[in-house]
Amino acid sequence: MRFRPIVLITISMFLAAGVIVAGSRIKSVQAADQPVQLDNMKNVSEIVFAVRKFADDGHWYANISYKSYAPDRKNYRDGGKLCKLNLKTGQVTTLIDDPKGGIRDPQVNYDGKRIIFSWRRDGSEYYNLYEINSGGAGLKQITSGPYDDIEPVYTADGSIVFVSTRCNRFVNCWVTRVAIIHKCDSDGKNIQPLSCNGEQDNTPWPLPDGRLLYMRWEYTDRSQVDYHHLWTMNPDGTGQAVFYGNFHPSTVMIDAKPIPGSSKIVSLFSPGHGAKEHEGFVTIVSPKQGPDSLPSARRMCDRTVRDPWAFSENLFMAASGQSIVAIDGSGKIQNLYTLTEEDKRAGFQINEPRPLCLRPKEHLIKAKVNPKSATGTFMLADVYAGRNMAGIKRGEIKKLLVLELLPKPINYTGGMDPLTFGGTFTLERVLGTVPVEDDGSAFFEAPALRSVFFVALDENEMSVKRMQSFTSVMPGENYGCFGCHEQREKTFPNNRSGALMAMRRPASKIEPIKDVPDVLDFPRDIQPILDKYCICCHNPDKRSGSVDLAGGRGPMYSISYFTLTVRNQFSDGRNRAVSNLPPRAIGSSASEILRKMSGKHHDVQVSPMEFKTVRLWIETGAPYPGTYAALGTGCIGLFIENNPANRFDLEWESTKQAKKAIDERCVSCHTKERSLPSSLSDGNDKRHLYFNLTQPEKSLMLLAPLQKSAGGLGICKDEYGTGCMAEKGDYAYEAILGMLKDGKKKLDEIKRFDMPGFIPRPDYIRELTKYGLIDKSYNPGTPIDYYAMDQKYWRSFWYKPKL
Repeated sequence: MRFRPIVLITISMFLAAGVIVAGSRIKSVQAADQPVQLDNMKNVSEIVFAVRKFADDGHWYANISYKSYAPDRKNYRDGGKLCKLNLKTGQVTTLIDDPKGGIRDPQVNYDGKRIIFSWRRDGSEYYNLYEINSGGAGLKQITSGPYDDIEPVYTADGSIVFVSTRCNRFVNCWVTRVAIIHKCDSDGKNIQPLSCNGEQDNTPWPLPDGRLLYMRWEYTDRSQVDYHHLWTMNPDGTGQAVFYGNFHPSTVMIDAKPIPGSSKIVSLFSPGHGAKEHEGFVTIVSPKQGPDSLPSARRMCDRTVRDPWAFSENLFMAASGQSIVAIDGSGKIQNLYTLTEEDKRAGFQINEPRPLCLRPKEHLIKAKVNPKSATGTFMLADVYAGRNMAGIKRGEIKKLLVLELLPKPINYTGGMDPLTFGGTFTLERVLGTVPVEDDGSAFFEAPALRSVFFVALDENEMSVKRMQSFTSVMPGENYGCFGCHEQREKTFPNNRSGALMAMRRPASKIEPIKDVPDVLDFPRDIQPILDKYCICCHNPDKRSGSVDLAGGRGPMYSISYFTLTVRNQFSDGRNRAVSNLPPRAIGSSASEILRKMSGKHHDVQVSPMEFKTVRLWIETGAPYPGTYAALGTGCIGLFIENNPANRFDLEWESTKQAKKAIDERCVSCHTKERSLPSSLSDGNDKRHLYFNLTQPEKSLMLLAPLQKSAGGLGICKDEYGTGCMAEKGDYAYEAILGMLKDGKKKLDEIKRFDMPGFIPRPDYIRELTKYGLIDKSYNPGTPIDYYAMDQKYWRSFWYKPKL
């Protein structure tokens, strides 16, 4: 690394018209420079900013660390600078230049003299926090370790809030590490998490009233790419609540900051799942009409920028490609500074311009955390108050089911498979139930710093209303709300007589549910129930109702699991951009399989314990595996970028012969929606139904066209009305069977999580070793209790009271 001395660069233009910024990925920004009234900047003489290069896929969360499947593949590029622009002289001072490192996220102290920033120094893979005086002296390191510490801000109590990968988890739908909000002393000591999000937190910033404003990405039983909105918390992590947008999908709201002299904030709104490196539209948001008011957000201009700073409601500064620009209240944009030609050719971009000036401290909120407590409490005033609650009668809700979202130690793809097919990306733990009083109130303890959510249950413990977001409490926190999905701008009605019934007693403790695993697993917990009650009719040979529930393994899922999913036998959130569904529209009450198991389907009546097991499996997202060790393994056709072997079947001679036979014998009839898969890794999802790799000869792909006289089902008819295959010796039958036998052989070799001898991927072992949960002396290939290892991993996050 080169740590260069201060360098002065004279810029040839300043505040001059005519400079055009490079085009944006969202929308072209080729627009003429326009004069902007800069009166609100008259007390600002210098601006600090970062200069760095963007990675090819540098999404707003995928610009740190490495890729899960290949630690040598980084999510960043080398080259970074910390610079200072003098607005009067036009000189640029390079405070730090690290050609083999990276610099990002400068923030100026209240005194206007110190700068905190994130630096990945030459020779390091990780960003840590550093501080330097605005003149370039006094460099000191604040945090250290094999973690990425980014997006720091000073707070009024003298501490530092930042976003960090110290949470030891991966993005649920991608191959990068998660970073969530942490806090430390000014010297880097006493680092502690303020969030327990299983997904990304970003860009915390203090509001004048002392709260922290930040972006929270989460998708509890709803779309993975649509919910990343603005939230607030107190500086000690208490009082986490939505600030704006959580009911409105399809926008990333990031880089939010207060507007001086106003209750409004400025934020970047980036469409959909967001653009590269925080790129978006400068948007002013007023909180006065509550978090769901769409008219409260006003876009300033149609040019995309990054990292806005508000001087007033009529003047903003932002990074735009390789320039710093000013934007006024009417949307006019004027260039302030552009990188040198040398830096532009090198691919550098400007980021995070901040004024070097004094600013007032925010209101200091008294800490409410009790570090000696392992729990906090929730108080719900009235479960019947809220939106989309029509049809629920008072007294109908008896309990709340308390569930916990479980972080992932590693992830390999952008999909949810093989955890579910089109459903949750996250395993969910059953913590237990708490009572709801006759007046609709509830008061109960919950473990601190754990992501929990609730399902309202009726007297039969069936779902009435489901929460599709998560909440949490800090140690010793008392958190209250007055309803279920209630409007945040409303207050608790004062027409209630007397104290809430739940508050007349101590807080309830969560009552565990006995005799059922807290994390459910389809092959282990659900398939035995199907074997006992269902497969006498629903098996490969009989297939009553064209259904096979015998549990044979397909290329990625069991045939029974996939069948229940695609035939809508259970209702979960799916990966959809909708939430706050009507009562009984999701979960156990909306699941057909439970109706069938309660005596309403050919008198099938499962035991109460079996019914409870299936019910809780549905309430926890109906996963296929109950372990994250299953991710990226035991699948044929699961695409992982550097692992083409998951499509190894395409190279088999048997696959080529099977494809030829299917093309010759099947394609003429099976077109469009009736099309058939032609390989085990075919993109046609019917492969999960048609290919049985446990009993290849029982595959529907073989039995459907085989004549009944030959032991088939005779479903597919030839021109004479008989099965397309007269006998098992038919060349097409033998060709397809050859491919299926090779598939069984390969699956027996690579193994799935529910097969004897299964061993998790080396990446899973690597990360858990890094987290200190597997001994470094572990011998690769040695069997491991991966269910117990997952539990050990999750327990590592349990808050330990400070005695």
